[in-house]
Amino acid sequence: MLIDYLIVTPVASVIFALTIGISIYVFSNPEWYGKLMLHPYSIYRDKSKAYMIFTSGLIHQDWMHLLFNMITFYYFGFALEALMVGLSGGLGHLYFAIIYIVGLILSDIPTILKEKNNYGYHSLGASGAVSAVLFSYILFNPKAELRIFMAIPMPAYLFAFLYLGYCIWASKKAQDNINHDAHLFGALTGLLLTILMYPWVIRHFIDQF
Repeated sequence: MLIDYLIVTPVASVIFALTIGISIYVFSNPEWYGKLMLHPYSIYRDKSKAYMIFTSGLIHQDWMHLLFNMITFYYFGFALEALMVGLSGGLGHLYFAIIYIVGLILSDIPTILKEKNNYGYHSLGASGAVSAVLFSYILFNPKAELRIFMAIPMPAYLFAFLYLGYCIWASKKAQDNINHDAHLFGALTGLLLTILMYPWVIRHFIDQF
């Protein structure tokens, strides 16, 4: 079973394993949070700290944060990579990697600019990249059924609107280390990149309704 995942969806498999493994390690070694979390103040003043954009996407606040992101990634990340391979052959692996990595980077850029003078601001989590993957998948399958809290059925397109609304609200209200702005900008990045890769997906999306 694991070999099948590695063969069919190698990029998603590596991302999934690395994120879970490093997050669990940091849970037991919290001194690593300071080294790996996104710290806009430091990045803005020392470009060598830009690695934090990537490392912050490999760690999470707690088990609930990790589970939420990885369950979402498990259901949509593996499916998206397989779908892109079906459409584009081997290039599909590269397209999927681009959506995840660029989604992670671009979802953090607005936060870096916004918080560049706030020494006390830190954030972490793969939420921006996972949002890019989720919204890319929604373009291909807008009526796919999601299970909110594993129980409440909801079409993907409706979830998308509610999700973006929550992100906008949470970015203004939340007082945690989770970068809620990243959810929004990651989602927009996933949509834009998918449209650039597959321009026909706009018509495909509309035709589903």
